[in-house]
Amino acid sequence: MSAITITEAAQDYLAGLLEKQNTPGIGIRIFITQPGTQYAETCIAYCKPGEQKPEDTSFGLKDFTAWIDAISEPFLEDAIVDYAQDRMGGQLTIKAPNAKVPMISEDSPISERINYYLQTEINPGLASHGGMVSLVEVVEDGVAVLRFGGGCQGCGQVDLTLKDGVERTLIERIPDLKGVRDVTDHSNRENAYY
Repeated sequence: MSAITITEAAQDYLAGLLEKQNTPGIGIRIFITQPGTQYAETCIAYCKPGEQKPEDTSFGLKDFTAWIDAISEPFLEDAIVDYAQDRMGGQLTIKAPNAKVPMISEDSPISERINYYLQTEINPGLASHGGMVSLVEVVEDGVAVLRFGGGCQGCGQVDLTLKDGVERTLIERIPDLKGVRDVTDHSNRENAYY
């Protein structure tokens, strides 16, 4: 069972909403956008069969299945989804006390800190262009070697994006990082986003 609690009242309310979708096997997916940052938002979305991601954790509730996003899961520790009746009818509430808590510390290895900021701050911004960045290695002089994938590959803007956004963010967050380098060959423009 996941670290998240979905109360009976919330389950009944969600089951009612799901029933109205007229989609056999539909469930919910719980995820956090920008987890571990002050912008973290906990979201519940409809999840039709097959829409969940392979790395999601599923847990079966009495009327439906809830899927938990793998990256968000540690941030959903102690989260409670509840449904509270009030004069206006009622509302679903999500309390996720750890959603904004960074899962790394100053003492975490530099590669873990880089990966953390790539996942929580940089990739969510690049996703709108179909791009993503991953860490290849940290070389001895404190330089992170990054690989750009998706729409960033072969994009003429990549030097700008890389030097400006990604490098600035990472150096701001990780003072012992000296800079970033790109391993991707940007001559491949097949999937480029302009």
